[in-house]
Amino acid sequence: MTSPTAHLSRPTTGQVLELHRAAFGYRGRAVVTDVDLSVTGGEVLAVLGPNGSGKTTLVKGLLGLSEHLSGEVRVMGTPLATLRDRTRIGYVPQRHTLTGGVRATATEVVATGLLATRPWWRPARAQDRAAVQDALATVGLADRARFDVETLSGGQQRRVLIARALVARPDVLIMDEPTAGVDAASQAVLAGVLQELGSMGTTMLVVTHELTALRGIVDRIVEVDSGHLTFDGTPDAYADHQRDVALAAGRGAA
Repeated sequence: MTSPTAHLSRPTTGQVLELHRAAFGYRGRAVVTDVDLSVTGGEVLAVLGPNGSGKTTLVKGLLGLSEHLSGEVRVMGTPLATLRDRTRIGYVPQRHTLTGGVRATATEVVATGLLATRPWWRPARAQDRAAVQDALATVGLADRARFDVETLSGGQQRRVLIARALVARPDVLIMDEPTAGVDAASQAVLAGVLQELGSMGTTMLVVTHELTALRGIVDRIVEVDSGHLTFDGTPDAYADHQRDVALAAGRGAA
């Protein structure tokens, strides 16, 4: 039987994202600058950095949520400024809950991820409804499809957000702290979802403080500090980088 993920992931080859000397910020002020980064189809990247380092500004720049101030940015070969189909980039925001005073089922929340793919006046088609069910099945919530999201746990609500981002079949999935604020058991379930997505060739950028939860999933780590990329390499190389930084700090304090 074919996994639902196979219908949702959009495995790609070649360069999905290309950034050259890119800068992003707010109100004309750069927060992160001189970013050179390329992401190949199927890669899973962890974006690390302390609070205020610029990592969230960087990923929000790819989404048009912070200003692209200079440099080159391409998505699947298309300049970011002329990218019309924004559903090619899926986004899971850093939200701990979905409760906001409006009653909605998991199915209804996930279906909002398709609103940008059709005219507002056209009702959902059978294939849209099937995509919503596939997305919920992919994140292990097929049995919660008709549940009010307010009745779901924090980890389950986070998975609903992942399903909402997946339903339009993006080329790349950007997630902001997907495992933060949930218990260890929920982190393990979320990690399993990401593992499954990675195995199907889904390209992912995961902003995180909790690299341990993503061990074995991440192919590459990018570190942002003080508005600059300070590391880009494999998890093993990053461990060496951390040791070198700690040794340098120790020598400086001596």
